[in-house]
Amino acid sequence: MRPIYYFRLAALWLGICAVTACNNNDESRLLPTDDSSQFANLTDVVPDAILEIRYYGTYNFVGTRIDGYEQPTALMTKVAADSLRAVSDDVMALGYRLKIYDAYRPQKGVDHFVRWATNVADTLMKQYFYPDLDKSVLFEQEYIYERSGHTRGSTVDLTLFDMKTEKELDMGGTFDWFGPESHPDFCGNPETGEYTGDNSKSPTGRSITEQQFANRMILRQAMMRHGFKPLDSEWWHFTLKNEPFPDTYFTFPVKQLN
Repeated sequence: MRPIYYFRLAALWLGICAVTACNNNDESRLLPTDDSSQFANLTDVVPDAILEIRYYGTYNFVGTRIDGYEQPTALMTKVAADSLRAVSDDVMALGYRLKIYDAYRPQKGVDHFVRWATNVADTLMKQYFYPDLDKSVLFEQEYIYERSGHTRGSTVDLTLFDMKTEKELDMGGTFDWFGPESHPDFCGNPETGEYTGDNSKSPTGRSITEQQFANRMILRQAMMRHGFKPLDSEWWHFTLKNEPFPDTYFTFPVKQLN
């Protein structure tokens, strides 16, 4: 995943992999299951979290509700949810709340993304999420893969909500934007937290301010302090380092667990 909205969806066990030039790694050993017994409703564990489940609605890069999202809720493995609770407590002390865009994603949802990506004529949401990108390059440039870390249940897409202003913290770009502007190292060094202003990777000269870069770093550092690892192509995407099901992908729908 290079530009902003990369899904890091590894190669599917179907024959699609040959068509999309996906990585030849160990994804074939991943096993599917619909067992949700080790998952939790995220808001049961992190009651201060705000949910804006984009794939349940129509404001997303596809422009319609995504398959497998039956309710506007967020699920995670219990282990990952506990770690996210620690992140929430951390940022609450700084005056922020976590805002969740997506967490567990069923394989059915990933398959929906793949079907959408192969239909190059469907550009309904292009102006909002990929105005600088020709949709025909989604697979070639690794924006879309056929397997996602989200299906393993310990990955989350999120931002920060400022309790003082009662608005999302300004990150200088929207969740799910396809392009280099979403990279954590865009205009700065995420390892040192230094803002450089280097926007040379943007194909149209887009940029973010020093404050917007600093805001991204607040989220990144809080997540990393509590055991989550970042993705090099999406400032909003984090996976628990010691995820409990690294060799499993799940298929049950997104809806409240009993």
